[in-house]
Amino acid sequence: MFKQSKLVSALAVAGVALFAQAAHAQVVKIDGSSTVYPITEAVAEDFQKAKKNAVKVTVGISGTGGGFKKFCRDETDFQNASRPITAKEMEDCKAAGVEYVEMPVAYDALTVVINPKNSFLKQATVEELKKLWEPAAQGTITKWNQVNPAWPDAPVKLFGAGADSGTFEYFTEAIVGKAKSSRGDYTASEDDNVLVQGVSRDVNGIGYFGYAYYAENMSRLKGLPIVNPKTGKAVEPSGANVENGSYVPLSRPIFVYVKAKSLQKPEVREFLEFYMKNAEKLVREVKYVPLPKAAYEGNLKHVKDKKYGTVFGGKNEVGITIEELMKREAKM
Repeated sequence: MFKQSKLVSALAVAGVALFAQAAHAQVVKIDGSSTVYPITEAVAEDFQKAKKNAVKVTVGISGTGGGFKKFCRDETDFQNASRPITAKEMEDCKAAGVEYVEMPVAYDALTVVINPKNSFLKQATVEELKKLWEPAAQGTITKWNQVNPAWPDAPVKLFGAGADSGTFEYFTEAIVGKAKSSRGDYTASEDDNVLVQGVSRDVNGIGYFGYAYYAENMSRLKGLPIVNPKTGKAVEPSGANVENGSYVPLSRPIFVYVKAKSLQKPEVREFLEFYMKNAEKLVREVKYVPLPKAAYEGNLKHVKDKKYGTVFGGKNEVGITIEELMKREAKM
């Protein structure tokens, strides 16, 4: 009886200790874009190892839009975003008293992918992609030859980003001409792995998502060269073509936003500094295009100088180059 009561007491003490430890556990909360996820997740893994798991970093994939809802509700410390914050999101954050620092972390070659067994599709123009994805195509454009008579009389199976995705907004603006303007009869997901699976399993599949997911699955997918509207030349999705400016209009900057209030927490500030100091290496590892070193140093300077807000004025912009982005950020 005595031994049992001692055991119960010991378990009770251990339980209280564990509860106290959990209550004081340092957690950095991140959500948002599935496109930016591979970068932030790589940083989180290395940071947690460096801290010997004294700090827990959670990284969700609600999509850019879904993530900003949480961010502006004061539920997260960081927001991954595959496009700049919108005017509506700026209003929501302002209403909630949420200030933030905008930090570009990489460039992406938004990639249109097809099944590797597709033997007829060698390239696509913006006009062809628009004909395939615009709202008017819903229920009417269902076969390849309806887009281009040289293509076969076979069904098209579409896979694309969900409505809460920043990739959805960027792709529709760049291809259709208006953000969120898209047919709705396609397989949609904020999780790019779902789209990878869909296209890889259907010979008539076509979809789009961030380059890192294509790079990770090159044996299962084929990246479709996109005809540059200015030069008329088909350009493959690649880091080199993003850097030389030829991969348009699907080359884009991707971002991380940090909440000003969260910067008061030592673990958040430490994670941010680790992110910016290791971003160039980890961005390259996950197959995106790193920014010049000055960009990451500039992000840290903006945090130090409390440069809150965005340089995009609540609008998404198609075709902004790395050089243009750097100039704009420097003027903030």
